[in-house]
Amino acid sequence: MTETVAPQGNHPISGSTRLYVVLGDPVTQVQSPALLNPLFARWGMDAVLVPVHAEPERLERVVRGLQDAGNVDGIFVTVPHKPAAAGLADRRSPMVEVTGSANALRREADGRWYAENFDGLGFVAGLVAAGHDPNRERVALVGAGGAGSAIAAALLAAGVERLAVCDPDTAKLEALRTRLDAHWPGRTRTSAAPDTEGAGLVVNATPLGLAPGDPLPFRPDRLAPGRVVADIIMHPRETRLLREAAELGHHVHCGIHMLDGQVDAYRAFFGFAPPVRATTRAGDVVRRAPA
Repeated sequence: MTETVAPQGNHPISGSTRLYVVLGDPVTQVQSPALLNPLFARWGMDAVLVPVHAEPERLERVVRGLQDAGNVDGIFVTVPHKPAAAGLADRRSPMVEVTGSANALRREADGRWYAENFDGLGFVAGLVAAGHDPNRERVALVGAGGAGSAIAAALLAAGVERLAVCDPDTAKLEALRTRLDAHWPGRTRTSAAPDTEGAGLVVNATPLGLAPGDPLPFRPDRLAPGRVVADIIMHPRETRLLREAAELGHHVHCGIHMLDGQVDAYRAFFGFAPPVRATTRAGDVVRRAPA
C-alpha cells in the first residue's frame, strides 16, 4: 500500500522558528507551502514556509531585507524572478551559471547566499517517473525564461536528440543558446515562434495558462497524433492547454510532477531531515493539505 504524507496539524510558530519564503509575482498560485509545511510538521522541524508577493521593481529590496533577517534560512523563487534572483546571490552553482536563473537560495554557514536551480532536474525526474523518458527524443520548448532555461539544460543533459526553444525575446533566447551550445554544441535551435515540427514532447514553460483568459502557448491541434504535451503550471492543475491536448488524444503531463521531482533535491540542498520516502509524492501532499 502506497503511503503518503498528510498534514500533522498546525505547527506552532515561536521566536525560535526558522523562516523560509517563496517569492513571486503573482504568488497566489504557489504550491510549495502546501507541500513543505506539512512535511516540516511531520519531521518535527521548527520551520515555516510563507509566500511573499514581490513586484519586479521591488525585488532586490525585498531579497536584501530577507537576507539581512537573521532567522531566514532559505528563499524559493518563482515566476518572474528566477533570472534576477541569480544575480542576488554571493555564489552560484554550475547549473545557475548555465541557465542564468535560480529558483532556490540558501544561507551558508558564513552568512553568504548560494543559488541553485532545481526546475530542470525536477521536470526531467517527473517526466521519467511518469514514463516519458526524454532520452533520444525530439523536444519543443516554449519559453526561455528562468524555468525554461533550466528545463532546456536538464533536457539536453538527459540526452534529447534535438531541442527547439522559442521565445519572443530574441536577445534572451540567443544568450541562452550560446550558454547551452558551450556544453551541448549543435543540439539546440531557436525561433521566435513555436517550432513543434517532429517533436515527440512539447513543453510549455511560460506563465500562459495561469489566468483563465490566457491564449494558448502553442496549438496542440497542429501536433502529430499521440504527442506528449507538458505544462509546468501547477495551479490550475489542468490548464486550457492540457485540457485541449487531452481532448485531441495527446498524452498530458501536468506541472505538479515538476514539484514531485524536486522534493528530495530541496531536502538535500537545505538540509531538511529526515529523507523523504520514495513513496511520497508532492501531488499527494498538495491534494491532502489544507487550503
